Amino acid sequence: MNINATLIGQSITFLVFVFFCMKYVWPVITSAMAEREEKIKSGLEAADRADKALELAQEEAGLKLREAKQEAAAIIDSANKRGSQIVEEAKDQARAEGERLKASAEAEVEQELNRAKEELRSQVAVLAIAGAEKILGSQIDAAANEELVNKLAAEL
Repeated sequence: MNINATLIGQSITFLVFVFFCMKYVWPVITSAMAEREEKIKSGLEAADRADKALELAQEEAGLKLREAKQEAAAIIDSANKRGSQIVEEAKDQARAEGERLKASAEAEVEQELNRAKEELRSQVAVLAIAGAEKILGSQIDAAANEELVNKLAAEL
């Protein structure tokens, strides 16, 4: 056998095999690889988009959390101010009520003092008339007695 014919035969067979593979096998393999590459590429892009969406969501959540904290602080501040205001109003009302009670008590004391003075005047007048009767030895009539008591009470 001739080595040249074997080499040529093997070369032709190899070329037919390569041509067959290039025509029928290679396109299937390259299309499968391209399809797989596209899937990987779209998966990576989806992962990037998800990462960006996650970052945006975290930023938005942080922003909303800060806003909520600020709003809560404002509400607490407002409640504290309102509480202080209510306490001040209660103090003012208590002072006003105390002043009113004090004035009422002073007026009542003044009335009681005036009643006691009037009662004392009438008792002094009765005693004065009783003393005058004993001195004079006779009793003055009731109308004159009443008139004299009123005069004495007015003078006192």
